[in-house]
Amino acid sequence: MRRLAAFLLLAAATAACHRPAEKAEPADEPKAGSAPAGVPVRVAAVARADLAQTVSGPGKVVALAQQKVRAPFTGTLTELNVADGDTVRKGQTVGVIVSRETEAALSGAREMLREARTSAERSDAERALALAEKNLVRSELKSPVDGAVLSHAENAGERVSEDQEILAISATDSLVFQADVAQSELARVRPGQTARLTLAGRNAPIAGTVHDVLPSVNTADFTAPVRIDLARISPPLPMGLFGTAQIVVNERRNVPVVPPQAILRDDVSGVARIATLTADGKAHWINVQTGLSDANRVEIVSPQIADGARVVVSGQVGLPEGSALAIQP
Repeated sequence: MRRLAAFLLLAAATAACHRPAEKAEPADEPKAGSAPAGVPVRVAAVARADLAQTVSGPGKVVALAQQKVRAPFTGTLTELNVADGDTVRKGQTVGVIVSRETEAALSGAREMLREARTSAERSDAERALALAEKNLVRSELKSPVDGAVLSHAENAGERVSEDQEILAISATDSLVFQADVAQSELARVRPGQTARLTLAGRNAPIAGTVHDVLPSVNTADFTAPVRIDLARISPPLPMGLFGTAQIVVNERRNVPVVPPQAILRDDVSGVARIATLTADGKAHWINVQTGLSDANRVEIVSPQIADGARVVVSGQVGLPEGSALAIQP
């Protein structure tokens, strides 16, 4: 009996070893009827915007007109109430001059009073001093315009002669911005064009209008000065303030635009192309003519593309026509 049981166990083990293994189904094989995965891309919608083409140049605020404050007669500048760079109003007192003759009489009377020894001498000196003070010729110097003090030629306490310059004042209404523009760009600059000025120390830009290209050139850096008239602002700008002008030489309004990343340009032929997303989610390439651009947008001049149409902005390099696309966030 034991021999029969052992024989049966041995036979079962032998049959198990020779049984054929079941065939495993590959785990990565796609199931029948599943769609192929699309090429991962990012897209953006065609929008409309205003674009401007600008010409820029550094420059500074200058004065076209200067007014001189002069001494009305020979004397002493006893007071000077302003300093270079100060803003002044028309009619403001900026200094005082005392005539030489009456100042000499006043100085003499004061000296008499200091040297008086007797009461009679003191009385005579006091009368002379009162008379000299009464007859003192004193003239206030006034600013002829609203503006800013450019420079002073004399200081308080100094002797001046008749008609001698005391101050130079720039007229507020004569302040302009003079920008140095590259000669290669001058053909596009015209009177009446708008400009935006970014000035040192000011957070907001200032509006201006091109007056004209000035008839002079700088042969050292191949630039020419362009006069830009400033919008009236208060307080007036200081003289010599540096900044940069951006002159609008061309402008396009409400035009179709795409991100610059959407444009692929052939460096040899110069042809520009964009990949659009079709209704069934596939790539369709279009040759386009571009127009104005800035850092974030490029104008599509032709062909006409519907507003809101989606264009590929990432993943389109080497993308075949008609490829299925998988839109990435």
